[in-house]
Amino acid sequence: MLEATSREIPATGGALSAYNQPEANTPAASMPPALRKPRLRRWEASEYLGLVHGLTVATATLAKLASIGGGPSFQKNGRFPLYPTAELDRWANERLGRLIRSTSEAEG
Repeated sequence: MLEATSREIPATGGALSAYNQPEANTPAASMPPALRKPRLRRWEASEYLGLVHGLTVATATLAKLASIGGGPSFQKNGRFPLYPTAELDRWANERLGRLIRSTSEAEG
């Protein structure tokens, strides 16, 4: 019979460990590790907007907005767009607008 042995995995230092070990009871703790980075690829940005802000924005929509304008600001790493999470948060809040209590308060 084979016995299961437990091995300890040493904590790694550096910037990556911060993404893998978020503080408990924070929104980041429930996000997948791939979405805890400071800059996200386009497909990750689409997932991030859905998980954090409840916005369904397709990857193709982000690509179109990057071409015609109106989307979140991004940086380029070679040919790959990278979206800072702070900019995604700002853009999502701008897109959602202010809180209202009644439909009569809604603008036009």
